[in-house]
Amino acid sequence: MDYRDSVFLVVAEQLSFSKAAEELHISQPAVTKHIKDLERKYNLSLFDRKGNKIYLTQAGEMVYNALKKISQQYRNLEFEIGQLAQTTSGQFMIGASSTISQYVIPRVIASFHKRYPGIRIHLVSGNSFEMEKMLLENKVDMALVENESSQTGIRYKNFLDDEVIVVTGAHSVYAKRRKISIDELMQLPVVVREQGSGTLEVIRRALEKQGIGFEKLNTLIQLGSTESIKNFLQDFDGIALISEKAATTELYLNNLVRLTVPGFSIPRQFRIALKQGHDSRLVELFVNFLFSYNF
Repeated sequence: MDYRDSVFLVVAEQLSFSKAAEELHISQPAVTKHIKDLERKYNLSLFDRKGNKIYLTQAGEMVYNALKKISQQYRNLEFEIGQLAQTTSGQFMIGASSTISQYVIPRVIASFHKRYPGIRIHLVSGNSFEMEKMLLENKVDMALVENESSQTGIRYKNFLDDEVIVVTGAHSVYAKRRKISIDELMQLPVVVREQGSGTLEVIRRALEKQGIGFEKLNTLIQLGSTESIKNFLQDFDGIALISEKAATTELYLNNLVRLTVPGFSIPRQFRIALKQGHDSRLVELFVNFLFSYNF
């Protein structure tokens, strides 16, 4: 693939000439020149420039989608040639929801790297909705999400069981209770994740199955990460609803206490999300490794 095409892909994904220059380790005028050369080649503008921001034009979107597919074909070719030479190599990008990126996938990536040291994995993190958006925009090669809803254009595969549990701080007035009723669950002050979080979506759906509206929860605050929720609980007389995988260490060290709610549970699945029609041999290799990993 022509170097100008590679420069264009980075600019299109960063939507910034300066950030693209930084990532490519070239000057910003050089980036601008490569983009102008491409625009002369196609005789069309690839970017709209509005103040300090740039946006892909319709032609830019078409070029981006085509070049992204070509880039993937090159990567598949490199992978297949590497297999013939018995030197598997390449790179790909994973977008993972914050719970999975913090508490689940780092060990898998480390183990994968030991087995395939020639393959580089780039990991980006956000909530499940953001990761699915990046997948559909070809900004990541695969996503690992924790929500239950499904988007058109994405195929999903379950890879790990999880459960959203009720916890409280070790010094909370509720720590000695160990058990609360559903009515108390609705009355006690609670902290949950932010809008767009897969965990929050799962909680909403679980409550709906009980005939309870999410708005009836006594939600004190919504925070942007599970780590911030766990820290918040250290000095908070209330409860939180978080992933069991995210609370393993704190429960073991007795920094958090799990509260059971008879007749109410929130099981869920962590899922692999792959864009339909986007086939990567490297991603396929990692997915197979993920399914065989002993969590």
